[in-house]
Amino acid sequence: MIDHSENIKTFLDQKVISFNRSTFIETDPIQVPKLFYTKENIEIAGFLAATLAWGQRPTIIRNAMRLIYLMNNNPIEFLMKTPEEEWGVFQNFKHRTFNGADCIYFLKSLKNIYLNHGGLEQVFTKGYQIENSIFGSLDYFRKVFFELDHLHRTEKHVSNVQKGAAAKRLNMFLRWMVRSDHAGVDFGLWKKIPASALLLPLDVHTGNVARKLGLLTRTQNDWKAVEEITAKLRKFDGDDPIKYDFALFGLGVFEKF
Repeated sequence: MIDHSENIKTFLDQKVISFNRSTFIETDPIQVPKLFYTKENIEIAGFLAATLAWGQRPTIIRNAMRLIYLMNNNPIEFLMKTPEEEWGVFQNFKHRTFNGADCIYFLKSLKNIYLNHGGLEQVFTKGYQIENSIFGSLDYFRKVFFELDHLHRTEKHVSNVQKGAAAKRLNMFLRWMVRSDHAGVDFGLWKKIPASALLLPLDVHTGNVARKLGLLTRTQNDWKAVEEITAKLRKFDGDDPIKYDFALFGLGVFEKF
């Protein structure tokens, strides 16, 4: 057990270097948006891949790839130019509890966001600027996302931070879009949300490793735990605290720490 914070920082800094590299992409859902070069397609593919990011990673990637394939491998063009009455092919889509009805609503909402709200970056950024917080960003995004008529069941697929959800998948999506470094894993597309404000995409793996290292005392993986662990990581690197996601996740998934 490493018990000194300076030792933990050195240890985690080494692990960031080990895992934050192009080979990480090969086994991660981020490979789905990496198929694209245009901003809108990266955003939409990234959001959909992040939405499906629970369960076995090969299954996540396979289903996310299928979703992109059903959008003719051009998400933004599909949303804008394919009439909604031709979206029936998505009725049979399924990933765990995310079903065809959920999928079709997600596509309708994304279309609405790009037609009427300036796109995903604009929505997340506007929410962030309300109180300069990721909490505000995620809360505002969810309100916009569900402004169209929808089935209540679909709401469970977008985390509600007002109810204390850890919002792992949304925080991961923001990491992909906002973080920028020389390793080339994250995209760094969005410039108006600072990397310093990002929060850890807390899941079972990162939570368990953080507790073993003494960085997290809270036993639940909820929003309070996200704030607690991120506050510790900011002491290690205030400008880019979420680079340690690579270290904590890599230790948990690849090294069974």
